[in-house]
Order: sequence, then C-alpha cells, then structure tokens
Amino acid sequence: MSQNIEIEFKNMLTNEEFIRLKKYFKIDQTKIKKQVNHYFDTPSFSLKVHGSALRIREKSTQFEMTLKQPAEQGLLETNQFLDPEQAEYILKTGKILEGEVKDALTKLIEDADSLQYFGSLTTDRAEFDYKGGLLVLDHSYYLNTEDYELEYEVMDETEGFKIFSELLVELNIPVRTTDNKIKRFYNRKREGL
Repeated sequence: MSQNIEIEFKNMLTNEEFIRLKKYFKIDQTKIKKQVNHYFDTPSFSLKVHGSALRIREKSTQFEMTLKQPAEQGLLETNQFLDPEQAEYILKTGKILEGEVKDALTKLIEDADSLQYFGSLTTDRAEFDYKGGLLVLDHSYYLNTEDYELEYEVMDETEGFKIFSELLVELNIPVRTTDNKIKRFYNRKREGL
C-alpha cells in the first residue's frame, strides 16, 4: 500500500506577497507547473465529518488519487496512480476502483459507494528544496475565486515549524490562519449556494 505521513505548514499570502516571494526565490514561468485537484465526498459529507478528504490530482497526463486522513502527527495519505481512462470513469461516476484507496475508504466510512464528484481547484505551483524541506508557492483558482499560499512540507515537525516561522518573519509576512485547499473549496462552494 502506498502510504505516507504529510507534515506541512501553510500560510495564506496576498497577491503582493506572492509576487515578492516569486522574485525573492527567482521563480520564473518555467518553474511553475499546473495541477488540477478534483474533489469527492458523499452527499452527507462523510469524509469531511471524519476530517478526511479524497481527491484525484491531475498533472499533465498523470493522475493520482489520494485519501488524506488525520494521523497522530500530520496527515496519513493513501495514494493510488490511475490511468486517464480510470480517472475519467471515477470523475463521471464517483465509483472508486479496487485498490489501496478504496480499501482505506471502506474502513473509514460506511457509505463509500455514494461518493460523488464535487468540483475542481486548479493550482499554478512552484516547488523547490528549502532547508531540508519542500517549499511550495501556490496560486489557486476555483469557483470565481483566486488565492495565494505558501506551504512547507517537512519530515520533522518541530524543526520545520521553526524554519517556516523564521522565513515568514524574514520576509515580513504575517501569520494567517490557513485552511487546506479542500476546505477553502467547500467553504466557497457553500457560499455560492
């Protein structure tokens, strides 16, 4: 089974801060890659109730389905690669194919067969190594909304928090409460209803 623990720190950015970070880290258009997250849940939001999320991430012609669940530290990610036809089938039907993700889903929620596609969030992403972790600069757009975010993915939570906090202070970026992308997507979707 393809599983890993994700430990990351996030901070929302203004457009001006995003532009400043791109200049600071010398990020040009060639370093920015597009990805699309397609989100799923049940009509009763069973995954959300469990603090979990299911997505298919599309990068160029590659597709990866990921179930994120709370873990003792960070999030437990269960991943499964899909071919384009499998991804299209799941997007159209909400039916999850046999494999690691379906196994984990059926242990987590009883109504896994009622999953449905809720929509997509597109991100222009630059990512690079930074002081033992992965620094990620995102510009996301979804449901007539744009936002900007800085993420830092690490293996050591204590050291990662220290490095991320120091970077924000150094660049004069205030700490902001930052929901994950799926929560921002669902909040915006709810506002639009």
